[in-house]
Amino acid sequence: MNNRTAKQILPVLLPVFFLMGLASCTLGNSNVAVLWTDHPEFAFYAEYFNASQDKYKVEVKYFESPAQKLTEPGAAPDIVAASWLKSASSRSFFRPLDVIFSKDGLDRSSFYEKLLLPGSIEGRQYLLPVNFNIPAILFAQDLNQPPSDPFTIGTDEIKERGKAYNIETKGVYTRLGFSPLLSDEFLFLVSILQGAGFREASPIAWDLQALEQAVSYIKDWITEANTSVQMEDDFSFKYFYDPPDKLVSSGRVLYVYMDSSRFFILPEERRANLDFRWLASKETIPLDEWNVYYGIHKKAKAVKAAEAFTRWFLNAETQKLLLEAGKDKRLNETSFGIAGGFSAMKTVTEQIFPQFYPSLLGHMPPETYLSPLNILPRN
Repeated sequence: MNNRTAKQILPVLLPVFFLMGLASCTLGNSNVAVLWTDHPEFAFYAEYFNASQDKYKVEVKYFESPAQKLTEPGAAPDIVAASWLKSASSRSFFRPLDVIFSKDGLDRSSFYEKLLLPGSIEGRQYLLPVNFNIPAILFAQDLNQPPSDPFTIGTDEIKERGKAYNIETKGVYTRLGFSPLLSDEFLFLVSILQGAGFREASPIAWDLQALEQAVSYIKDWITEANTSVQMEDDFSFKYFYDPPDKLVSSGRVLYVYMDSSRFFILPEERRANLDFRWLASKETIPLDEWNVYYGIHKKAKAVKAAEAFTRWFLNAETQKLLLEAGKDKRLNETSFGIAGGFSAMKTVTEQIFPQFYPSLLGHMPPETYLSPLNILPRN
């Protein structure tokens, strides 16, 4: 989930933040862990943790950018669960979590291995993954010729099928297969799939030749499939007053891009007539750069409380409980899954998520396809 979704959830959870703040004033600091986050769902999770036992409490504080807040003077949190924590400057604030991986703690093998790597430094685990999101291409369920692969679809197939779908009348498209220009996220992902390799440097680096190749690929796509940028813009201006999923359902467009965090909070009646494939190239699915990581601050005062919450939260049965509670309280209408994404725990995503999101049945890609992005600077 990104800040756009956070603004939808905040009004619902503000009373929880307020009550938790009042409760924390009466508790001893050693048993109260302060958690900073940019994902309001953690107020909901902390509420359940606090009610599940009477030894420790978690107090949640929301910041638009906890990664930036860490660099500012002032009191340190005990826990941080947020986006953009993987940069070198942010990871330096956290203590190793290897002690958590013990007999009575967490099992490393319960996580997607590739998601653990960005939180590791020289073999020690400083950050734990919480979630991830996958880029999806949506299309109508009753499509005569579904994509060739049951799990994924590549840009070449989107381009060719999109071109064949176009209908032009008097120099204006009345039906358009796909426009790569309608989503900045999609353009970014195309550059990743072309090998641009954006990564943290001073402040950022990339493969120039691959990036130029990606730009050429998009230019050729537009001219070969959709005539011109102007033709795409004219179509967008005329028809994109409707949400993208409705344009697909109506047949106005063949495909639209949408990541999993947005697709799975669409009302069920709007998802009922849609199908999807994950965007991929050469058995690689690039994951969302907003994924949430979790760490315990090296200056934490309530270490035992922080570790207790960590073991409780990063547990398959707990996450199933939270998904059930979220459904009962209709939190799943504004936030997908765990903190706005698939769980970083394999059992939860592969076995529990389909119970709450039936359209995932038969759609989960092989674990080997999932490819986290390179570490990027927090800004």
